[in-house]
Amino acid sequence: MSKILIRGAKVLGGDPQDVLIDGETIAAVGTGLDAGAATVIEAAGQVLLPGLVDLHTHLREPGREDSETVLTGTRAAAAGGFTAVHAMANTFPVADTAGVVEQVWRLGKESGYCDVQPVGAVTVGLEGKQLAELGAMHDSAAGVKVFSDDGKCVDDAVIMRRALEYVKAFDGVVAQHAQEPRLTEGAQMNEGVVSAELGLGGWPAVAEESIIARDVLLAAHVGSRVHICHLSTAGSVEIVRWAKSKGWNVTAEVTPHHLLLTDELVRSYNPVYKVNPPLRTEADVMALREALADGTIDCVATDHAPHPHEDKDCEWAAAAMGMVGLETALSVVQQTMVETGLLDWAGVADRMSVRPAAIGRLEGHGRPVSAGEPANLTLVDPAYRGEVDPAGFASRSRNTPYEGRELPGRVTHTFLRGRATVVDGKLA
Repeated sequence: MSKILIRGAKVLGGDPQDVLIDGETIAAVGTGLDAGAATVIEAAGQVLLPGLVDLHTHLREPGREDSETVLTGTRAAAAGGFTAVHAMANTFPVADTAGVVEQVWRLGKESGYCDVQPVGAVTVGLEGKQLAELGAMHDSAAGVKVFSDDGKCVDDAVIMRRALEYVKAFDGVVAQHAQEPRLTEGAQMNEGVVSAELGLGGWPAVAEESIIARDVLLAAHVGSRVHICHLSTAGSVEIVRWAKSKGWNVTAEVTPHHLLLTDELVRSYNPVYKVNPPLRTEADVMALREALADGTIDCVATDHAPHPHEDKDCEWAAAAMGMVGLETALSVVQQTMVETGLLDWAGVADRMSVRPAAIGRLEGHGRPVSAGEPANLTLVDPAYRGEVDPAGFASRSRNTPYEGRELPGRVTHTFLRGRATVVDGKLA
């Protein structure tokens, strides 16, 4: 690999500096660095961040390659500035054995666009009845540390307790999709004023909050780690804040779409806005932003959920739940958090790289931009403004809620261990 000199970038949004990459590592950071034989990238006005890390990505392979593959999903990740993603377990077959998680891990190695860390299922077949092979998945080549039945809630308290006890032995974490199933039967959207007016079945906030309350208590009782997936309500924020005030080992994530969009959009009956958990109220959105800013919510995770055209281009009730998010995540965070003054770019690096890497126990990612560190880096042009055009996505699916919406910022370069995966905004 040749040397690369990134000249004049604002490292974490600070003063302009030069960053010299030599092979897989950062060789030097400073001003007026000698380019020598290095390839020079003029980065004046751009912000340099550690490579982004996503704790919550659906790559769909094996089994739903019509929606996404590990290759297309990691290309989308690289285009969005990510150097590592955690691949959720709701594939076909389910990633509930060492064999399946190793298959996903090896596909990630072959893709080369970002690191893929498989997430193991908590229960066999995501059915919530018996624990999956947690130890075998951890001991496999994939080295699984995060376990989740995402898409389904581990609603049995005894199963959840046993899972928390089991993963404690190897410093693993259970990532819970908090949804009390009996309270959400037939639910189509957030329960509230809009659902009442539209006559759509409501998904009440308490269905999320009751599971989170139970699980933070279980985690405290066991002395284990629990992570709350796609937290979406103001009440959930308060429960997590309370649990953290107790010193319990609880972490939480929020999606970009829950930081920006509200249930008012469902009035259009456009299934692109159908997601689980559902879009909530403006008050919830503001509470989530504040919680991300003050650290109650640890990180942003995309919940990238690709679906083929026919699963979304239908009537609302029949449509699949989910949105693609890898290629727009950083732009949404810039609009909702940076341009509102709630986070600076160092805060974005913390919430989108440092903390998710720490929660996932992912080595080599979320590291400082300094000499001797792995060259996992993202260069973003924050002055860019452009309309979202899904036709240009690297993802195999197009189910974005932002089509035609102007968003700020553009990833110009992504580096995975010193190798450019994105150059001038295009996949390498």
